Amino acid sequence: MAMKILTRNVGSIDRALRVVLGLGLLSLVFVGPQTAWGWFGIVPLATALLGSCPAYTLLGLSTCPLKNR
Repeated sequence: MAMKILTRNVGSIDRALRVVLGLGLLSLVFVGPQTAWGWFGIVPLATALLGSCPAYTLLGLSTCPLKNR
């Protein structure tokens, strides 16, 4: 079951966008309005680093061009 959840389903462009979004959200914690909502930036960063998005798995989506084996 754990391997099914952690299958690679995030493509390279999607990963890059998630890193940018995550860093942008995290910057809200330290600069700008300094709001706690910026901690949600950890989620896109984690999914980008893992290459797997649990929401994509539940919805049956994948932006990864390679087929999982």
